[in-house]
Amino acid sequence: MKNNRIAIALGHNALGTTLPEQQKAAKEAAKAIADLVQDDCEIVITHSNGPQVGMIHAAMSEFHKFNPEYTATPMSVCSAMSQGYIGYDLQQAIRSELVSRGIFRTVVTVLTQVTVDPYDDAFYDPAKIIGRVITAAEAEEEEKKGNRVTPVEGGYRRIVAAPTPMEIVELDAINALMDAGQIVIAAGGGGIPVLQQDHKLKGASAVIEKDLIAGLLADGVNADRLIILTDVDCVYHDFGTDRQEPIHMMTTGRAREYMDAGEFGLGNMQPKVQTAIEFIGDNKDRTVLITKLSSIKEALGGQTGTVIRR
Repeated sequence: MKNNRIAIALGHNALGTTLPEQQKAAKEAAKAIADLVQDDCEIVITHSNGPQVGMIHAAMSEFHKFNPEYTATPMSVCSAMSQGYIGYDLQQAIRSELVSRGIFRTVVTVLTQVTVDPYDDAFYDPAKIIGRVITAAEAEEEEKKGNRVTPVEGGYRRIVAAPTPMEIVELDAINALMDAGQIVIAAGGGGIPVLQQDHKLKGASAVIEKDLIAGLLADGVNADRLIILTDVDCVYHDFGTDRQEPIHMMTTGRAREYMDAGEFGLGNMQPKVQTAIEFIGDNKDRTVLITKLSSIKEALGGQTGTVIRR
């Protein structure tokens, strides 16, 4: 595997839900990344921030609640915070693993903004749940501030829009760093959603779907392969039933047929398969591998995982 440019997407379950789990997962990811670096691959990594951004938002909201003289923290800032501290753990783990193998390569996290359309339908129908469970009184206060909430077990939770990503603002910097041989962590948590207003960028109260940004990033760096790490070892027929069977290879055409037949869950595997189809497009050289972090070595060896190609 020589001179391949690879984009790796670390999904929600690939990073755990607590800080110790995240640090352990980062070390596991670092081993797989170091293997690819040893094969002369150029690497860019993106990651989920599912539980992390919610915890940051909840913590900052609590701080504001008891210290009203401090302004509340916007979602865009919470996203930036999550990029920083997840990137920090990944940087540390990858650098340590590489140095232990005698490889000296810079690992860098790029604080990444992603433009979204202010008229995206998602802003009119927010559905992404974030933050802690709040009381009816707190929910009323959130709505007075213009935020949206939804009833859940035990109370309410805030919901925000999940618009389609349009453009990665720092893409030139990401490509320049990769061209210089650096390992890049970028567009974490889907990127920081921003709105273009004349020559200014304004943070949006939204989150971006991680699968969509993984495809956009992989395409933007002209990657040869996109590796999507999720919570199952491969894609399955009839997943969750006694008839489930692994799909180890499929073309984009067959993947479309499976999606049309409702084979994949809308909120589970389907976004990943859709991302694979869009990333590959008409390019016969691009491939996508879907597997879980603990199975990546076997998947790269063809023993498990699902490979999608044109």
